[in-house]
Amino acid sequence: MSLPVLDKYIQAFLETLLMVSVSAVIAISGGLLLALTLTVTAVGGLRPLPRFNRSLSIVINMFRAIPFIILLVAMLPVTRFLVGTTLGTWAAIVPLSASLMPYYTRIAQVSLNDVDRGLIEAARASGCRRRDIVRHVLLPEALPGIVTGMTVCIIGMIGASAMAGAVGAGGLGDLAIRYGYERYETRVMFEVIAILIALVSIVQFTGEWIARKVDHRR
Repeated sequence: MSLPVLDKYIQAFLETLLMVSVSAVIAISGGLLLALTLTVTAVGGLRPLPRFNRSLSIVINMFRAIPFIILLVAMLPVTRFLVGTTLGTWAAIVPLSASLMPYYTRIAQVSLNDVDRGLIEAARASGCRRRDIVRHVLLPEALPGIVTGMTVCIIGMIGASAMAGAVGAGGLGDLAIRYGYERYETRVMFEVIAILIALVSIVQFTGEWIARKVDHRR
């Protein structure tokens, strides 16, 4: 492999890492906050607000129902407003975050809902404040599931970032389309696939390892 070609692979890989890492921080942070809000405001939660809970849940479901490629196009005006352009790596971060945030919200919500109600009731009976219950009971008990959900979310982002490359976002997907598909260089296509498989495997292994480490129930 010549040096110029290697540079293209390195640049594409770094663009993919940038897209995935920044989008992951935004989507996971926002998704966890939304999941906590849904859990706390649900019927039987720490601060029941049924109408607000249903309204927020409907909005989240609406975003989950939109395929990423359609959301990417629909959010072009928002993307242009936020980053000043609709092309490039930074432009792809906006729809990536918006697409994966509701997805991760539901994953984290399931983990939070699986926390033993007895622990929550014991904390309430001992006079703990709501925010203390969230910090010291809900989040620690749900942490293994939250971390596993992060792993699933990041892997989904890797696939979506490759899809975003087809519309000018850069990254490995763009490299595969421009060189592997449009120039009929099949080798490039398979090399990009191999890199994506390796990246997903690393994320999966790391996520499982962290989940085991934070699981105090073992």
